[in-house]
Amino acid sequence: MSSRYRARPIEETALQELRARDDAGRSSVPYPDGEGGAPLRCCLRASAAGERIALVSYAPLRRWAARTGADPGAYDEQGPVFIHAEDCGGPAGGGGYPFARAGVQRTARRYDARGRILGGRVLDLGEDPDGVIERALDEAFADPGVALVHVRAAEFGCFQFEVRRP
Repeated sequence: MSSRYRARPIEETALQELRARDDAGRSSVPYPDGEGGAPLRCCLRASAAGERIALVSYAPLRRWAARTGADPGAYDEQGPVFIHAEDCGGPAGGGGYPFARAGVQRTARRYDARGRILGGRVLDLGEDPDGVIERALDEAFADPGVALVHVRAAEFGCFQFEVRRP
């Protein structure tokens, strides 16, 4: 599927910082992934067994707000994400949305230019994961007040990726 929206990985400057100290102030502790399958937010793919990764705390809205001058107030949050322990070069490209699998649920949270939540939806990805996400993004960006959307895992709330207004 050709996606109309770009799923954004964690930006390189943020990755460099997170590999030293995460957004909760903890030092990164890299380890070899024994099984593979960890959802890597640096390159938007699952890890392979043996790759060196780290689980870090990431505050995507806070970092976006710092660049844009927004003030998300109480909507600022941080949570766990997996990243490569070293530079991986980012996403290789390809179609579709990362971590979108048939049968899982995601949430799509909408934010305005001030960093405040405008709403959200729980998405049952069903048998057409990319199509469900695409339609949810169409719906979100039909509202001119929406500046960005965070797609998260419904079950744990983990940040999956960000999409900004096209």
